[in-house]
Amino acid sequence: MREVVLDTETTGLDPSGGHRIVEVGCVELLNHAPTGRTYQAYINPQRSMPPEAFNVHGLSDAFLAEKPLFAEIAEEFATFLGDSPLVIHNASFDLGFINAEFVRLGYPQVTTDRAIDTVHLARKKFPGSPANLDALCRRFQVDISDRNLHGALKDARLLSVVYLELLGGRQPGLELISAVGRAAAATPPRTHQPRLVKPTAEEERAHAEFLDRLTDSIWKQVL
Repeated sequence: MREVVLDTETTGLDPSGGHRIVEVGCVELLNHAPTGRTYQAYINPQRSMPPEAFNVHGLSDAFLAEKPLFAEIAEEFATFLGDSPLVIHNASFDLGFINAEFVRLGYPQVTTDRAIDTVHLARKKFPGSPANLDALCRRFQVDISDRNLHGALKDARLLSVVYLELLGGRQPGLELISAVGRAAAATPPRTHQPRLVKPTAEEERAHAEFLDRLTDSIWKQVL
């Protein structure tokens, strides 16, 4: 099963207010495991960067000025997404921006039924606990020491690990296998002495009498 973990960085919070995408980042999963294939692009938003957004991701007007427009990466981006389920943290936010860009170009919108929202998964699994990505990384002991600034591909990679843990993770199963292996190694193998079973003299006489009553007995031919 192919899935795509997706994240975006933007100039603000609301695409209807003129805010645009400035970075997309994707990580491909196959059967919930990263394949190593990723997609990432910085995008010129054709507008200035508000200080509040710059403080989140550090993408400046000067840096983005020479980057491609969304129209230039749209086909490649859509092709990478394909028709796979999309793993997104707070899916309504990212899909709102992506669909605003797609609609502007005449592309089909991404339907919400394709989204696996890890915020919903986290709130269901840990009701009442913080469900932001930083909090989940700390809960699952995922290293975020270099996450001073957000980045779409960086956050998609972190989310791919968090997503696996939300599904149950690999570590508990590995620990169980290891424990069973240690127990088996610590237990000496059982050995059994072979039992020698021989017929009694009376049983041998009874068998010989039985063979005498048979015509053309195969046992007599062998013997």
